[in-house]
Amino acid sequence: MNFARRLFKSKPKPRIAESPPVNYLDLRSKPYYIVASVEVGNTTTKSILTATDMNTGRTYIVNKTVRMTREVRRPKAGEEIFAHTINGTALTKESVAELVRDTLIESHDQARLDIKTDLHFVVRSTGVVAELESPEQVGIFIQALAEGCLMAGVPPRLMTPAMSIHNIQDKFKRFTLIERIVFNGAVASCFPPQGSTGVEVVANEMEGELATAGIKEGSRWTDVDYRNPCLSMDFGTTLDGRVTSEELPYAHTIGNLLGLAGAIPDAVVQGTGLVDRQTGATLDIFDSKIKPDYGKDAKQYADRIDDLIIIEKVPPSRNKYGLVPVCPEAARLNNVVLIGCDVGVNGSDLGKLSEIGAEINRSKGLKTLFAVLDMVCARMARRLVQVGVEEGIVTGKTALGVTGRAGISGNKPTLILEEIEKLGLYDSPEKHVVFVDDGLARGAAVMARCMNSMGTPKNPLGGLRGGKCILRERINLESSKGAMPIPQSAKPDRDTHDYFKGGHD
Repeated sequence: MNFARRLFKSKPKPRIAESPPVNYLDLRSKPYYIVASVEVGNTTTKSILTATDMNTGRTYIVNKTVRMTREVRRPKAGEEIFAHTINGTALTKESVAELVRDTLIESHDQARLDIKTDLHFVVRSTGVVAELESPEQVGIFIQALAEGCLMAGVPPRLMTPAMSIHNIQDKFKRFTLIERIVFNGAVASCFPPQGSTGVEVVANEMEGELATAGIKEGSRWTDVDYRNPCLSMDFGTTLDGRVTSEELPYAHTIGNLLGLAGAIPDAVVQGTGLVDRQTGATLDIFDSKIKPDYGKDAKQYADRIDDLIIIEKVPPSRNKYGLVPVCPEAARLNNVVLIGCDVGVNGSDLGKLSEIGAEINRSKGLKTLFAVLDMVCARMARRLVQVGVEEGIVTGKTALGVTGRAGISGNKPTLILEEIEKLGLYDSPEKHVVFVDDGLARGAAVMARCMNSMGTPKNPLGGLRGGKCILRERINLESSKGAMPIPQSAKPDRDTHDYFKGGHD
């Protein structure tokens, strides 16, 4: 900690990325790339429409339609229940598809956009994989998401990457290098981990990939350079995230975060009697008008909850951690450190959190309850980073990014920054930590552009912190591999990249 901060005891101010509203008239007249992120999670189902200004690379939130996943219709006679959410809500292929359809249509109606003519791409994701037991179940869920999109009227071509320049709309052709750069699986210049036999290292890796890319995009609205090396923490109901390496032109995933996140404050709240004891969520009672009381009582309750939360490197014997399927052997073979968060073994002690929640509400009320939840989540963030430091994959060069409801709501950003400061990684932690709304949706916008070889070299997402665009290195690498011939005219200028008015990340 620097001398001035110690002397004046100033608190670091969190950098919170929130984009301004987009002008609806500009959506059709300017080169905005509109992407729908369809997310079916354990607690919420969302359709979030984003619009990326291809001249600047900045992404705007056009519409956010959110439904509670527990409101999915009940299974009908003859339908097979193939999975449940973490809170026990039954899911069928048909019910999930209808939920996706209705949410997607509603979001477009609210945004006054037409799915068939205004939408440019759809990215589908789910956090419910944390509760799935087999690849077959994952496959059914993916099919259900796709069917829901098709039922809503999404053209099939908007769910797969373009195969050539001829599949790119005319107004976006000048922003793509699809004839020069192949999409090789690296989103925002980072490769995902792959199991030695093709099995994923962790079930919700795609969520971690999207969250990391989304935080990279969201950081553009702040002064934090959130590029590689970085650590992302997505505090949804379940935890996901990545730690990336410091390599060019592509980084590798050297760490994955998994386990319980928002499910922990949810369990506390479920004991209060203010929400359903099984499916209730913190979102049900959150009130921004209530000022938390971070006094002695809150600290003591937070200490008790903190003692029940386990954050560690995932033991090699586990095939599930915090209810998320994992493969520690595949992680070891790929030099990936798995950092998990659990309460008991696969949530076995969540009931103890509910008992503490009941005690807090009965004796202290909501001001103390909200303070406890903020403090607990902030400590979780610090402990996750601390394990990364102990395992040697997080250093003072690593940027930290936080997204998800249990990481950015209430006063959590301020408290998280204070907790991170305790680690002594940075002189000024606020310059290295960023908080981003809707990380998954922003990541979907990034993935859509990466899959179609679009980007902005003058404002890059790829490469290293403080570094330049990696387009030249990517082209040279592809050329050396013989992936495709690179004409001399396509090689970028070393300094300006002015040869290309759009670019690539």
